[in-house]
Amino acid sequence: MSENNWENFLKNIGEWQGSFTKISPQGEILDSTLSIINLEGLENNKLVKFRLRRFGGNSYDEIPTEDYTQEYRSLGRQIIFFETGTFSKGSFQLAPFAEFGAEFGFIKGDRRLRCVLLYDRQNECSSITLIREFRRGSNAEERPQLTLDQLLGKWQGIAYTAYPDFRPTDKFETSLEVKQVNNNQIQQQLIFSGTTLTSRAEIEENKLVFNTGNIPRQILFLPDGTSTNAPLKLELRKPFFLEVGWLVNEKERQRLIRNYDATGAWIGSTLVIEHKID
Repeated sequence: MSENNWENFLKNIGEWQGSFTKISPQGEILDSTLSIINLEGLENNKLVKFRLRRFGGNSYDEIPTEDYTQEYRSLGRQIIFFETGTFSKGSFQLAPFAEFGAEFGFIKGDRRLRCVLLYDRQNECSSITLIREFRRGSNAEERPQLTLDQLLGKWQGIAYTAYPDFRPTDKFETSLEVKQVNNNQIQQQLIFSGTTLTSRAEIEENKLVFNTGNIPRQILFLPDGTSTNAPLKLELRKPFFLEVGWLVNEKERQRLIRNYDATGAWIGSTLVIEHKID
């Protein structure tokens, strides 16, 4: 395990009060439960004790319906922590008739936001879980639900790509422009490493639907400034990516991308930190 990975993991230490919210693949909020997560560093931070409590009612003072603990002295290869403490975790391989999923975790100051995307044995998106967390004792606040207007404009960013074998992280500049073409469509242009990708999407209430390209996909606008960008169905023998974005404030957005190749193997994760310039 990379020593840096562990050091970056330690940036999540603390007590985090929040909630787990189940969301349908269409973006409909189904149910929510309160949670407290403790990440405690012991033995000079060589050991981290993880504790998750979930509650059935509307108060953190109740007896938890679930109380789970685990201790970590190392991290598995399926999880990568970036320098900010933000992380990407998930399946190594897309395989026929096997469940598949990924977790995306952001941290900024006294806030954490995590999102889990799950696919069933037919490789269809089955559920989204949004986890909104606040450092206990802080005045951190939740962001409003993401809107299309907040995404429109030009964004410049820096991307960091980390790899399963912990070779050095790649760093490169990105440029993203999102503009509304008409009442029903947007166009986005992404530039990175000399590559330009242009795509169009249909605007449908709380989502953008991309029907062009190898695999149809959608961007959902979710609470707390969150967006998911994922295929509705994963296809074997085709490369794909899963992405979650978080609008930290009106001028800063972070995106986590988990990339898979045509064999279905995880080949790397990218953190993009971008700022609105227009």
